[in-house]
Amino acid sequence: MSIKELLFAVADIWMVAVGFTYGIKFIRNYRNYLLGIEWIVVATSGTNFLIYGLLKAGHDSPMYAFAYFLDAFSRSVGITLILVLGLMKVTHRYKPSATVDVGAFALAGVVGFVLSTYAEEIGTPGKIFYIVVNVLTTCFLIYFSKRLWDIGERGHAVWAGVATACGFLIAATYDFVHIPGDDAEHTIFYIFALSTWGLQMFAYYRAYRAFDAYNKRVDAPAVTGDAPVTA
Repeated sequence: MSIKELLFAVADIWMVAVGFTYGIKFIRNYRNYLLGIEWIVVATSGTNFLIYGLLKAGHDSPMYAFAYFLDAFSRSVGITLILVLGLMKVTHRYKPSATVDVGAFALAGVVGFVLSTYAEEIGTPGKIFYIVVNVLTTCFLIYFSKRLWDIGERGHAVWAGVATACGFLIAATYDFVHIPGDDAEHTIFYIFALSTWGLQMFAYYRAYRAFDAYNKRVDAPAVTGDAPVTA
């Protein structure tokens, strides 16, 4: 195994570990199925991608088609609309119904299937669509980071901001930039991409946890009738 392949495996394992660990925690600790399931979807995609890479399976492999679908799933609706709706649970006290949860993932499945199955027919408009939804999501994540800063969670605000900036850079270059010296499978690009996606899930979970704790501190006086509780 070359150093490049080793770095790819490490970056992928990092993303998979973060996705499964914090996806389960989102569901178990916060009943946030939107973020929890999406984190698990990303981790599942990473697991499939890791096996695909280690086996050096070809583009005719079912694993490649599955990876392509999961990639489209998350880039179109998963780490865009679903991410925003999930984070709104702490930023806006939004409580999505089961219908919204199911509908969001159904939409992601349909859009992901169309964009992955008919990628060649759709062509450039599909790639532009990914960038547009990422820009819109980035605007919300900047707002999310600012809200963290305003409530005094400045460390989490900085990390969320850094993760968002890195994620935007990856999304902007995904389909349009080839790193000089990279191979046909874009291994170098994916080392950066997988590391970034892992960082995003890690930073957003910790930021969400801090925001949720702040909300509970704010709510405490209303429940107990006492003065504001400090951490």
